[in-house]
Amino acid sequence: MSNVSGDNAVRRFAPQLSAIDLDDEDSFIRQNNEDVVSIESQNTEEQKTIIIDSQVANEVEGYDPENYPGDNNELKSWIAVTGSFFGLLPVFGFINSLGAIEAYISKHQLANVESTTISWIFSLYLAIAFISTILTGAYFDRNGGLKPMIVGTLMYFGGMFAMASCTKLYQFILSFSVVSGMGCGICTTPLVSIVNTHFYVRRPLANSINTLGGSLGGLIFPITLKKLYSEVGFVWAVRIVALFCLFCLIVATVFAKENKKSGHHQKQEFANRAELLKWYFSTCFNIKYLKDWKFVFASLGASFSEVSMTVSATFFTSYSIMAGNSSSTAYLMSTILNAVGIFARLSQGLVAQRYGTYNVIIACAFTCVIWNFILWLGFGTNSKALWAYVVLYGFSSSSIFSLTPVCIAKISSTSEFGRKYSTAYMIQAILTLPVFAICGKIIGNGDNKGNYDWFIVFSSCLMAMGTACYLVTRTFCVGKRICIF
Repeated sequence: MSNVSGDNAVRRFAPQLSAIDLDDEDSFIRQNNEDVVSIESQNTEEQKTIIIDSQVANEVEGYDPENYPGDNNELKSWIAVTGSFFGLLPVFGFINSLGAIEAYISKHQLANVESTTISWIFSLYLAIAFISTILTGAYFDRNGGLKPMIVGTLMYFGGMFAMASCTKLYQFILSFSVVSGMGCGICTTPLVSIVNTHFYVRRPLANSINTLGGSLGGLIFPITLKKLYSEVGFVWAVRIVALFCLFCLIVATVFAKENKKSGHHQKQEFANRAELLKWYFSTCFNIKYLKDWKFVFASLGASFSEVSMTVSATFFTSYSIMAGNSSSTAYLMSTILNAVGIFARLSQGLVAQRYGTYNVIIACAFTCVIWNFILWLGFGTNSKALWAYVVLYGFSSSSIFSLTPVCIAKISSTSEFGRKYSTAYMIQAILTLPVFAICGKIIGNGDNKGNYDWFIVFSSCLMAMGTACYLVTRTFCVGKRICIF
């Protein structure tokens, strides 16, 4: 790592590390060795050490603030974040609200179907959504996100609208799991990736803001569906929500534009369409990424922790009803769980920008494990304890979704982020199918507390494994040192 990259690395990773003014003539940066850069000031007699991973520092060496207008607070970047926010409101928000659909259809349309079988609707939806992200990763890196957003929006809305009329298991799977799931995945990659083309230094904050849409969606959809179920019935409840999702995705398509500065979308030219298709399919899934252990463990960390959050959110409403709460209280708990995340994501995004993304996500995932075992498993049938769990778990878990893209971006170059991000979610898709099937088998008919206790243990172990994988990635990058990362 050169002296230039060392200087840039310090200014990139630690602009707020201490009170030392890096522009002061008495302050200077010393390159100690390949991985360590220190800031020293003769005035303050302070010395700080920043640990820079060599792979990330190589990218930092070419960091140009002009290529990341969001770091300079340019309006177009925050408009793009706003557009991404609207798009992620239905895309992530409905993932956070699957329990509102599961709780209703399991008591009505599919009342005679076992919980294990019903869980396949949601496991297939998530698996297909995650797998579909890989279809647009390479396309976004080369061409941008407009066409994927148009295709994904039409599929997402069409599947949701069709789901309203479903009465059979296979109909739910075809419309919701397959069509909407694929539309969700196609939209996810551009909606998340555009932020990373606009921001570098402020990625944690920007990703926390745009993924607030997911928390807001998780807040809106359960309440809206619960109210509409009783007023207009399931069919029009889902159709109204589908139309709202269509509006949000249209806003995202119009305003969520990638930053087209040189280097982000290097459009490689091909002699013919056959070569283009060969490149496209070969880069959708690149085996070389799985040879990078930092990326592999970061992907596993995201997969285990996010799947744990998703299955917990999906079955939490049913658990709350089983524990003796009314359906209104159960839906309200799910809503508050997401509402807490709105405030938590902003604060945790700022903390991550200050103290390091991996440090924050490891701490949050670890505390989720603690709340699961102590409050949910230990005192879940006590209404007051369950409310305490909703607030604490909601606060701790909120940043896991928002910081995952930043964790992937931290060990990737901007030009290949779309492909690596979609590859990480493909790994998560492979994990999702068996996990949901196992959870459905554990819970059974949903009327036995002992079964739910084993489900909580299983979900908590998934979160613990995610925490461990993130810790392994951090160790690969910076060792066991206590530092900003």
